Amino acid sequence: MRFVRHGTKSARRRWLGTAAAALAFPLAIGLVGPSVATATPARTAQSGGYEEAFVDSTMGPIKVQIQWASRGGNAALYLLDGLRARNDRNAWSFETNAFDLFRDDNITLVMPVGGQSSFYSDWYSTSSLNRQPTTYKWETFLTEELPAYLETRGVSRTNNGVLGLSMGGSAALTLAAYHRDQFKFAGSYSGYLNISAPGMREAIRVAMISAGSFNVDAMWGPPWSPAWLRNDPFVFAPELRGLSLYVSAASGLPGEFDRPRSPVDFVNTGSAIGLEALALMNTRAFQFRLDSLGIPATYSFPSNGTHSWPYWGSELGKSRGQILDALNAR
Repeated sequence: MRFVRHGTKSARRRWLGTAAAALAFPLAIGLVGPSVATATPARTAQSGGYEEAFVDSTMGPIKVQIQWASRGGNAALYLLDGLRARNDRNAWSFETNAFDLFRDDNITLVMPVGGQSSFYSDWYSTSSLNRQPTTYKWETFLTEELPAYLETRGVSRTNNGVLGLSMGGSAALTLAAYHRDQFKFAGSYSGYLNISAPGMREAIRVAMISAGSFNVDAMWGPPWSPAWLRNDPFVFAPELRGLSLYVSAASGLPGEFDRPRSPVDFVNTGSAIGLEALALMNTRAFQFRLDSLGIPATYSFPSNGTHSWPYWGSELGKSRGQILDALNAR
């Protein structure tokens, strides 16, 4: 396991999805030196600072960006990336001001790196379309292997929150629903929360081919597979009862952060409009489902906003207080 100190870079805008695929289907969906990965006794978490850790997993070493709780608290917030997650950095670390937002709070930020098109799931097999060398086992990593490492650094296994955008929003609810002993808070920003709705499975298939040539059948099997239902927030909604929930999606109408200038900008903005409109439809259906079950949640439906990072950074700021309260991390 290695650690490297880095400074936080200012947020910059990154659009999701390639234009062609997005138009076809609007879904996209510190301070220490080198160290060795050995089991060490649990201790109080480091007070503040930033590290990059390479944590062992069944997929091989996974890079994790970590900002430690300012006063050594045991709470942690996992931030999940979108469909086009990069292999060098988690986009929450540079597309938003997440580090600055929580720098003085008693909560550790945990940003796993990688997982393009994974939905942060345990897959059935490797993807044959892109000759994937290792089968994704992201649920295992995020709920077993990574918590085991964080526990050696003083982070609780039972006082955590998880949130994400788009693909990561759907995954955050899935992880929280099936690992209630680990998570007390779950948040979805522009997530796809009704994936059994007509057309959604086909859209996910096309989006995953676009994002890395991944085969959805390797993830959850054919569309009628039980794994699809297990990972559909609309279906497993009853399992969310008792969690602190924050759910948001904007209208898709361009807002304050949409300032296209070049032809590519206009194409990307058009894509982001469609993506967010689809996320809103999914999220509104999910809201109806929770309401029918009598499960409360905090909802945010801005009148303007597209499927893009500045709006998700804004939602993170809005949900900060709820996160800190749920994890007793003020």
